[in-house]
Amino acid sequence: MDLFQYMREENLKKESPLAARMRPSSLEEVVGQQHIIGKDKLLYRAIKADKLSSVIFFGPPGTGKTTLAKVIANTTSAEFTQLNATVAGKKDMEGIVQKAKDNLGMYSKKTILFVDEIHRFNKGQQDYLLPFVEDGTLILIGATTENPYFEVNGALISRSIIFELKPLEKEDVEMLIERAVTEEEKGMGAYGADITKEAQEFLADISGGDARMALNAVELAVLTTKRSEDGKIHITLDVAQECIQKRVVRYDKAGDNHYDTISAFIKSMRGSDPDAALYYLAKMLYAGEDIKFIARRIMICASEDVGNADPQALQVAVAASQAIERIGMPEAQIILSQAVTYVACAPKSNAAYLGIFSAMDAVKNVKVESVPVHLQDAHYKGSGKLGHGVGYKYAHDYPKHYVKQQYLPDELIGRTFYQPSDNGYEKVIKERMDFLQRTGTETESNSISSNIEGS
Repeated sequence: MDLFQYMREENLKKESPLAARMRPSSLEEVVGQQHIIGKDKLLYRAIKADKLSSVIFFGPPGTGKTTLAKVIANTTSAEFTQLNATVAGKKDMEGIVQKAKDNLGMYSKKTILFVDEIHRFNKGQQDYLLPFVEDGTLILIGATTENPYFEVNGALISRSIIFELKPLEKEDVEMLIERAVTEEEKGMGAYGADITKEAQEFLADISGGDARMALNAVELAVLTTKRSEDGKIHITLDVAQECIQKRVVRYDKAGDNHYDTISAFIKSMRGSDPDAALYYLAKMLYAGEDIKFIARRIMICASEDVGNADPQALQVAVAASQAIERIGMPEAQIILSQAVTYVACAPKSNAAYLGIFSAMDAVKNVKVESVPVHLQDAHYKGSGKLGHGVGYKYAHDYPKHYVKQQYLPDELIGRTFYQPSDNGYEKVIKERMDFLQRTGTETESNSISSNIEGS
């Protein structure tokens, strides 16, 4: 590298955004993602031993995909080269492949190709890389915000290890903010700034695990805030709010307001008010609430408060929970909105909820000697000698696949745990259960009459 190139790279480093300057150069500096780079984990060992095979990093923006690639670049003895799939063409790939072949043939040196936004490559571009990944000419590192199982060729996936990166924990982002404000070499320490605890927590919270978003806000705050009379730049909550362009919502995830909001959210769905439910959903999303937590509450409400009045509600809630994990924010808010409005507008019944707790109460407070003999297991040798299963009536042998017989233990005969309501589909269930009850009673009466006549 000549002097001109050196000076150019140094100037670029100085002019780079804070998030880029703060990227770690070693594994020890990386914050978060301990589930894949903890000291006992495969990726950590592979990077340390410089024995990396092809990998794909998959996760939301700002979680460290490019950071891990840069760490690998700093630690590997292999040639490291990078492409961005949004601008790279086939000629770029051909040049890299040819150089990789030369490195391997003449110097026995491996080549690592990092492809950022690999899901942007079309099928033809991905197919072009496949033989060179397969024969070891290239070690591929792909980074994508999309689920690779949907966006990357199956053949490439089968030759790669998928590592899923999670949104950073709030504590991790707070640590990065602290570094950014105080470190002089990579951070903004030379500006003489400080940040209040409230502002730090707000930025870490509102960034939703996206370190880049938080660091961009810190950089903007330091560069645009006037110095106070003491000569320092003070990043307060108001400054942080302005720099990330989000109003502070009174919503402490560990405090009363959090529980008040989620309580109001559930009660609004239970009370069939979709407008109120959407408002509280929006408040939680705006404040950075975990979307998986919200999805869990919707699923519970769909079962506890809607139940069999509309069995489809639970299916919608479960599908929404699965979908948001695949898609993530911001689109996940649309899916959550669909689930919330469906559950809020559905007919309501808590009969299933009351039923299980009534049954649990019976289990705890009523001493039951045994299961009725005719219901006991009769599939093993000798069960007949004990009378197990004798007298059991197989429901499918009877009209409408129903026959009245004792199922509850003797001590609980006559107890009713599930009492369907007259709402929604549960009204149909109630009518069917009433019909079966009448049918069983009539069959029983006819049987008694026949026995009397026969005697």
